[in-house]
Amino acid sequence: MTKRHILIADDDASIRALLRSLLEGDGYRVSEARTGGEVINLLSDGKPVDLLLMDLRMPELSGMDILQRITDQGLGVPVILMTAFGTANIAIKAIQLGAHDYITKPFEIEDVLVTIRRFFEYQELTAEVRALRTQVGARDPTERIVGRSSCMLEIYKTIGKVARTDATVLIMGETGTGKELVAETIHFNSLRRTAPLVKVACASLPETLLESELFGHEKGSFTSAYTQRKGRFELANKGTIFLDEIGEMSLGTQKKLLRVLQEREFERVGGNVPIKVDTRVVAATNKNLLEEVEAGRFRADLYYRLNVITIHMPPLRERKDDIPFLVEHFLDKHRFAPGAPPAKITDEAIELLMRHDWPGNVRELENTIERAVVLAQGGVITGRHLLLTPVSTNRIIDVGDRVRNGVTLEATIADVERLMILEALRQHGGDRSAAAHALGLPRRQLLARMRDLNIEPALETAAAPVGTGASAPS
Repeated sequence: MTKRHILIADDDASIRALLRSLLEGDGYRVSEARTGGEVINLLSDGKPVDLLLMDLRMPELSGMDILQRITDQGLGVPVILMTAFGTANIAIKAIQLGAHDYITKPFEIEDVLVTIRRFFEYQELTAEVRALRTQVGARDPTERIVGRSSCMLEIYKTIGKVARTDATVLIMGETGTGKELVAETIHFNSLRRTAPLVKVACASLPETLLESELFGHEKGSFTSAYTQRKGRFELANKGTIFLDEIGEMSLGTQKKLLRVLQEREFERVGGNVPIKVDTRVVAATNKNLLEEVEAGRFRADLYYRLNVITIHMPPLRERKDDIPFLVEHFLDKHRFAPGAPPAKITDEAIELLMRHDWPGNVRELENTIERAVVLAQGGVITGRHLLLTPVSTNRIIDVGDRVRNGVTLEATIADVERLMILEALRQHGGDRSAAAHALGLPRRQLLARMRDLNIEPALETAAAPVGTGASAPS
């Protein structure tokens, strides 16, 4: 095993000599720095340092200044400080700036060794826990895809056919339909499953950062490029890269992505050496890419490169038969307390869920169930626990879709009535008398209809929007 490398930083030569002798005797490889400037130079030259053991008071730059530089420059070096000032103020500031621990001078030799050994033990344990979490998280993504509708069965068949190939896959669908989960399932069932699945949220990164994130950069290629950095494509070599919301990518970055798909190579930002990669690409979008091509916002050649295999994720309103199965899954997932049995749900509540339009798709359903479990305290969920987000009254109800799905005339009329009451209440700030007047109803009749339509919980949502809780994959 390669010896761990510790950099000792102290302006006192006798302290450095003592620590060098101590640490080398314990099996570590040691380097020394006399000033703060030397520390930054040694950390920036690209040679890996496993631990920086540093005095708080240093010439040129103080220990606190160096900690700040390490954070700002993304050097990622763990630090243990040595200080003669063992005050709470110093300790708090050091930890806030990223120091792992600190040792008070004068120190006992054994204390130094114990502190360093504990640090490396902690580091190994953290790595093991991270690896275990990765294994657990990747164990069964297939089991998290829930649905027995005909459209979902077709998706399962497609995943089964393409997973073990290297074909590029484009997953299309509205936000919240489970596109990321499908990407995880494809990777998990592929021959690349033992290699990384690297995810990139294209919509959350500005163009200037996205290119560097995808392809990496060379040291000095731009102002804050203090070290060479590998991009996501390199990190996903032999594995899969998932490009989420690829429709948000700029035309310039699209051109460079096209080269990767065509030639399986790229250059880091600021570099001129081609880097070969063997990475499978799975992309997702909530946009109609053909419309984006026609509008000049997406490259036609990239679209056809991505569109080798296309999976269309249906919105939840088009597969309402899956709602009871999804509800059962989320009740099992979001238990009120660890070890508690899943909450129950009434037929009346299921009926309300079946009638809702679900503009937020499966994500909205999961958040609704999670909230309901909390409100029902893990007991029986009724309609009063379902804080359904009101759908805009301006939205046209798809009558054809409702007839195809067997929604009755009575249920459709009830939905329209519910939406109008909610909108009237919203426009009048929850004032029921004013809402009744606007709807041409006596107040008593409005209250009766609200009871019949189980509107009271939804009124609370309309008057004061409730947070959506935990996020689900897009």
